[in-house]
Amino acid sequence: MKSFYREFLVRDWQERDRAEAAAVIRDVLQEYGLPWEPTGADRDVLEVETTYLQAGGEFWVVERQGEIIGTAAYYPIARGYKAVEIRKMYLLPAFRGKGLGKDLLQQLEAAIAARDFREIWLETASVLKEAIKLYEKSGYQPATGVETARCDRVYVKKLLKNS
Repeated sequence: MKSFYREFLVRDWQERDRAEAAAVIRDVLQEYGLPWEPTGADRDVLEVETTYLQAGGEFWVVERQGEIIGTAAYYPIARGYKAVEIRKMYLLPAFRGKGLGKDLLQQLEAAIAARDFREIWLETASVLKEAIKLYEKSGYQPATGVETARCDRVYVKKLLKNS
């Protein structure tokens, strides 16, 4: 996967990205007063190969001038029907409000639909107000069954079958 949005490059995660991608996620979590949990909810960022790639998902990084400024990922889950969960969609503060998050979400949805999945689930926290606004404007519906301790909201979006 490789695409551009303005001056941003969205590409597949590579092993060399591990520390920098983890730092972006840690910094955004801390900005919102949420805990960085490298042995819990964030262990997947340190184990991208097994958690995402070998499980049939994808993990992307967003770069600007060679620096990682964001992440986005998904993997198949047992919940729902032919479902995936979007995870680790984070952008550093200086790069928000430029349409990049919306573009990233649309790219994720297109990649997920192309692989014939039918439902997209995601969990988030109420303090992530900008993210919630994006998800709701993009057709995600509130659901129940939060599974991550630091999250208090869950959303689902059903995809139409490609004909």
